[in-house]
Amino acid sequence: MLHVASYNIRKSVGLDWQRDPRRILAVIHEIGADIVALQEVDRRFGSRSASLTPQIVAEESDYELVRLAERPASVGWHGNAFLVRRHVAVTATRGLALPALEPRGAAIAEVDVEGRNLRVVGLHLGLLALWRRRQADAVLDHLADCEARMPTVIMGDLNEWSAHGGCLAAFARDHDIAHAGPSFHARRPFAALDRIIVSRDLAIVDAGVHRSHHAAMASDHLPIWARLAPAEETAA
Repeated sequence: MLHVASYNIRKSVGLDWQRDPRRILAVIHEIGADIVALQEVDRRFGSRSASLTPQIVAEESDYELVRLAERPASVGWHGNAFLVRRHVAVTATRGLALPALEPRGAAIAEVDVEGRNLRVVGLHLGLLALWRRRQADAVLDHLADCEARMPTVIMGDLNEWSAHGGCLAAFARDHDIAHAGPSFHARRPFAALDRIIVSRDLAIVDAGVHRSHHAAMASDHLPIWARLAPAEETAA
């Protein structure tokens, strides 16, 4: 069983307006996922320095921060990065630029999880519906063109307010979408902006929104999680 999670950490700034990356790590430890897709890891302006650094992750957790940044002070690709546990071996990474009025991108990692290959996509889609659909299509086109086929998990902040339409309809054509629940706003969740989406060779065994005292304060989004298994194992 594979445990994954997605978390928009808002540059590690909590609802008390304190920047506290260690509080973010405390929330991630509560979840205990094998792979975590992070959004808004880096600051938005200036050097776009990381709010959650490899040094803090190494000192405060048993995760490794997968760095995809081109800027020296950043860690994410357009703010998207991954945390992986020690038993997850990262074999390849790349950043995919997405069509947008403002810079947007998807982070992609290929990993080996105890002998099983997996492709993970972390993303943060735009605020406008037209561009979200174009961004979803760009991700799906890229995956279709990948030479190596492997089970795929797409997760992140989709900024999609529709329950089934918009960019979700594009992803749902050939993928399954976990019903985790509303994750925004952290103080009183009412919108399911954060999503976990899987290729159909994976089964969603369980999914949900992580709620705790730390999570309610650490960011304006609550993290979401899913437990996954190979589809053939659940069909047996």
